[in-house]
Amino acid sequence: MPSTITINMNKKPIYDIRIENDFKALPEAVAGLGFEGKRAAIVSDSNVAPLYADEIKTLLEGVCSEVFVVSFEAGEKSKNMDTVTTILRQFVEHKMNRHDFVIALGGGVVGDVAGFCAAIYMRGIDVIQVPTSLLAQVDSSVGGKTGVDLDAYKNMVGAFKMPRLVYMNTATLKSLDARQFYSGMGEVMKYGLIMDASFYEWIISKMYEIHDRDADTLEEMIAHCCACKQRIVERDPHEEGDRALLNFGHTIGHAIEKAKNFELLHGECVALGCVAAAYISFKRGKLSTEEYYEIRDMFVPFKLPISIDDIDAQNIVELTRSDKKALDGGIKFILLKRVGKAYIDTSVTREEILEGVKEIEYREDNE
Repeated sequence: MPSTITINMNKKPIYDIRIENDFKALPEAVAGLGFEGKRAAIVSDSNVAPLYADEIKTLLEGVCSEVFVVSFEAGEKSKNMDTVTTILRQFVEHKMNRHDFVIALGGGVVGDVAGFCAAIYMRGIDVIQVPTSLLAQVDSSVGGKTGVDLDAYKNMVGAFKMPRLVYMNTATLKSLDARQFYSGMGEVMKYGLIMDASFYEWIISKMYEIHDRDADTLEEMIAHCCACKQRIVERDPHEEGDRALLNFGHTIGHAIEKAKNFELLHGECVALGCVAAAYISFKRGKLSTEEYYEIRDMFVPFKLPISIDDIDAQNIVELTRSDKKALDGGIKFILLKRVGKAYIDTSVTREEILEGVKEIEYREDNE
């Protein structure tokens, strides 16, 4: 059944996350935000636009004065300032003004790029996030983080831009290929590991339903992830404290993404980073041997990697220093006290990171 989660800031509602199973309610939701008669720019990519852009355009043409589509080449390699410039030029050519709005239609890259364009065009116009991948629905579309990569620095250029609405159509998950779908499970598992042990156990218990993409199970899973993120975002909207916990697995994960030239998907790299961070937690005595190996091995049934070959461990360590979270001289590294309880640690050494990376290097006994 469709459900709604409201994000509040200072005890005031800021935007809703609507979890639906089609796009039919989108025109009413757009009109309810006061966007009748406004221009809408649907920003999407070469994978998603052919699937859903025309449907949304048709639905909104009865509400908006103009609806047009801007599409860019799918993939992390398009997440840069050149793509942003191309999109902004389209906004200008269509005479968009400060009262018009953007619809970010796609996965995490689209949400980040389109949201950033909305944040900087005419010093800020409204954006509606319409995430179509599991990863975007459970994580990146919620919370207002937007941005693009700059050379070796992932998400180095960006802005916090809270959406006016997050509209999820869970039926879009049917169009994901298996690898993209399971990539999203990297972020799902993260929530259980950092803040909700019972949810982690639920994920394991629903393994077969998740594999089958059972609609009710996926909706419950997505809603729970959004509720987890809601709790963190509401108390720390601009990542000045506890919101950094959401970066569990991301410091090493981002470094692997860059080192492998984005050949691996984000969720796959997050899974590898989670294993490495869990190993560091284990070596520090926070996790037992059994707990560490259970965490590591539970990524496998969800088709996520727990080891990787053809990497230079020293290079990965160096790349963690170029992560935006490390530029103040130290790394806010996220470790586990136990399943369901994470903490921020700024004392993790290069040697510990190297040991964590070496743990996920492929070897015969690490399959």
